[in-house]
Amino acid sequence: MAAKTKKCNHFSRRSLLAAMFAGGGSILAAEYDYTKTLTDTGSAPINPRSKIKITRLETFLVKPRWLFLKIHTDAGITGLGEPLVEGRARTVATAVKEIEPYLIGKDPRAVVHHWQAIYRHAFYRGGAVLTSALSGIDQAMWDIKGKALGVPVYELLGGPTRSKIRVYGGAATVEHIEREKKRGFTTIKTGVAKKRPTRIIETPGAIDYAVERFAALRKAAGDEMDIAIDFHGAVPPQTAKILIKKLEPYQPYFIEEPVQCQNVDVLADIAKSTHIPIATGERIFTKWGFREILEKRAASILQPDLCHAGGITEAKIIAGMAEAYYVGIAPHNPMGPISLACGIQLAASIPNFLCQEQASLGDGYLKKPFKVKDGYVDLPTAPGLGIELDEQLLADKIGHDWKNPQSYDADDNSVVDW
Repeated sequence: MAAKTKKCNHFSRRSLLAAMFAGGGSILAAEYDYTKTLTDTGSAPINPRSKIKITRLETFLVKPRWLFLKIHTDAGITGLGEPLVEGRARTVATAVKEIEPYLIGKDPRAVVHHWQAIYRHAFYRGGAVLTSALSGIDQAMWDIKGKALGVPVYELLGGPTRSKIRVYGGAATVEHIEREKKRGFTTIKTGVAKKRPTRIIETPGAIDYAVERFAALRKAAGDEMDIAIDFHGAVPPQTAKILIKKLEPYQPYFIEEPVQCQNVDVLADIAKSTHIPIATGERIFTKWGFREILEKRAASILQPDLCHAGGITEAKIIAGMAEAYYVGIAPHNPMGPISLACGIQLAASIPNFLCQEQASLGDGYLKKPFKVKDGYVDLPTAPGLGIELDEQLLADKIGHDWKNPQSYDADDNSVVDW
């Protein structure tokens, strides 16, 4: 009897190995065909040894509140970027113009070298405006480099780690949930429902109102849809802890910016007080800004904004740092389709990617907008960032004067976060 059992076990192992290594086996079927990512790239338009020089940097305001950048070269290749601080578009455009003299006549393919020069040659380094200007320039140089070599940017970052990219939509109501489902999203993000600005210490009624609205979204979405909730840094820590605890039974995908990010110790305290993943990063710049977040375990999801944090170059480094701490990456992006294209290139190249935010898939801006199917967009195969602006559609969207909301408490007229 024992001998028969041993023989059966041996046969099972051999059968399993045969299934694993057979060409049509179910395990191998999970692999994707790497060559499919290369079919549409074409060939390099210029000899890799040929010289390229930057000739001009051009910025233009684009509705609803964006700033687009084009870097022109003498090779006829143009790179796209999206340098922006929301509500400070003209300020960032001026910063780009101040950087322009350094770049004119230089080869854009030395991306990291130029990043270092632009960042470190400024005695007062970093900050939202300068780092955002640098971010857009970095994006455009990667776009040029990919186009010059005839490959997507993710190929230059080590090749694809996945065959498609998960993206999420936004919803504030049950009706919005149904709309996003029809659009193909399986993940959405919402905000904290409130009748007035959140106070330092809130009433049970205000807490219950926010939780009940989130519960309604969860019921409409079902248990197979992920729902993140963004506190937008506008909830004081004393109230944030109570609200998070009440939301836990509904299992948010993550809680974004539960408090302002300036005090990392407060963020770390909140992260340790809940099992729900805490996300932050949209207002944090460069690897140096994210280091403390990781060291203090203040978040388990990082959200570097590729238009603010230092571009593709820096976001790739931040993702590597995060991987060492088992932290996921969900790039922040409330901006335009160039920003989305950059996030997708990063997402394709890193192992610890979670989900990509989007505010525009490019309809009305791109010749080939991104398409969502079952919660994902396909891996781009065109060179560079893989997008091309539709100049005709853009013509009536040039120019804006978007400003940050000015929010006040209706009870006492004090300034509140928005």
